[in-house]
Amino acid sequence: MSAGAHAVALRAARLADIDEILVIEREAFPDPPWSRHSFVVLLDDPRVRFLVAVRATRGSAVDEILGYVVTWVVTDEAEIANLAVRGNRRRSGIGWVLVEAAIAASTSGGARTVYLEVRESNAAARALYQRLGFVAVGTRPRYYRNPNEDALVLRLDVGASSR
Repeated sequence: MSAGAHAVALRAARLADIDEILVIEREAFPDPPWSRHSFVVLLDDPRVRFLVAVRATRGSAVDEILGYVVTWVVTDEAEIANLAVRGNRRRSGIGWVLVEAAIAASTSGGARTVYLEVRESNAAARALYQRLGFVAVGTRPRYYRNPNEDALVLRLDVGASSR
């Protein structure tokens, strides 16, 4: 993790954050991005952990959003459904902080296993997930569009005996 991640605070996403989240979403994903409505409905869903990484600007009441993660927990499984970091802040450790927070939120929500999908060609994300202990357990053919590409399904066991 680099020094950039040390100045990052995490908090629950708020309605006022959605416009900035949408900017990051559109910048990060060539596939059709999630809509405003998709993010807004997550704010009140008790199964969802929707966190933002922020760097508070001194003297400002507005936080600069550096990235976000959406995780849902259902019974003993969780899925990291969406994760993005602002383009000029990538490779600074923020993704690591967000994934660690998603894992912690998942375990506190009762999950014993965390899943996610990642583009087969996304070497940086795959390396991050591997360092965190995720392993490939399957493939979803042609899961992504623009361009068409397979998704690797990754799993992390977080049960009491594994972390």
